[in-house]
Amino acid sequence: MTAAQQSTPQRPIDSGFGATSTAADVLAGLDLSGRLAIVTGGYSGLGLEATRALTDAGARVIVPARRPEVAAENLADLAHADRVEHDTLDLGDLDSVAAFAQRVVDSGRRVDMMIDNAAVMACPLERVGPGWERQFGTNHLGHFALVNRLAPALADGSRVVSVSSRGHHFSPIRWDDVHFEHSGYDKWQAYGQAKTANVLFAVQLDALARDRGIRAFALHPGGIMTPLQRHLPREEMVALGWLDEQGNPGPAASSFKTTGQGAATETWAATSPRLAGMGGVYLEDCEVAEVVDESAAVDGRGGRRNGVMPYAIDPEQAARLWAYSVEATGVDGFSAA
Repeated sequence: MTAAQQSTPQRPIDSGFGATSTAADVLAGLDLSGRLAIVTGGYSGLGLEATRALTDAGARVIVPARRPEVAAENLADLAHADRVEHDTLDLGDLDSVAAFAQRVVDSGRRVDMMIDNAAVMACPLERVGPGWERQFGTNHLGHFALVNRLAPALADGSRVVSVSSRGHHFSPIRWDDVHFEHSGYDKWQAYGQAKTANVLFAVQLDALARDRGIRAFALHPGGIMTPLQRHLPREEMVALGWLDEQGNPGPAASSFKTTGQGAATETWAATSPRLAGMGGVYLEDCEVAEVVDESAAVDGRGGRRNGVMPYAIDPEQAARLWAYSVEATGVDGFSAA
């Protein structure tokens, strides 16, 4: 096997960066001129910071947005707004996904970096598409369909980055009831399942596409206060220690990252020369994470502080999820190839 065909061990590589590194730090010295990135949700929170850092380094960025008017307003203030274009995309609507992807493919441009950044977290039970639970449908199935439809625009050297979360600790894939049709809905379990799916997607995509030189990564960006928390009531964030009773940062917020720090791992995954020839691994703090010791202490919702759960990088689970996702979306741009 060549280096590009080998699977990558799930262990640290001494990247030289860490939890306090910013997106600007990891891109320092890199010239991304002539490179094209797509950043879903790239107009808010971590996505906006990733878009900012990539354009500052010379890249051109397409930002697909469910709210294109908001995207236009938020992106207009970037120093290199001339390097950004926005388009319409609703990840919960397969027709919208197909239309956006076709516009990109028809443009004839190569996509060098695909960052699946957009997400919803801990929302009330809602249905999207053909009845999918919203978090699984948006965070995983929408991105699955998007990347597979963009396969013709991805080529040797392209990277696909799936923004997962430490929240994947909360749940493996619930194969007996993925969409909470037969059991009580738990918003955090649903979020955990969707984030596990993000990791498994990267594992299987890398296995299928690495012979073409396309590599995939998943990551935990860290704890950050962003619009992702919009579905959480204030009293819950107070109970979690994220806010105090006055709405100011609470005791748990002392370990939170800035948005620039939170966007560092996804931009590092998309661009770092240190990751050349690697893929299919879960990253955190700009480093390849270690596998969780399942005997370690857990927090109140069943998660550990760091690392990736073994079930999230299990190749059999990854292949099973891929097959499930192909059946659900009707799209497969890599298995046949």
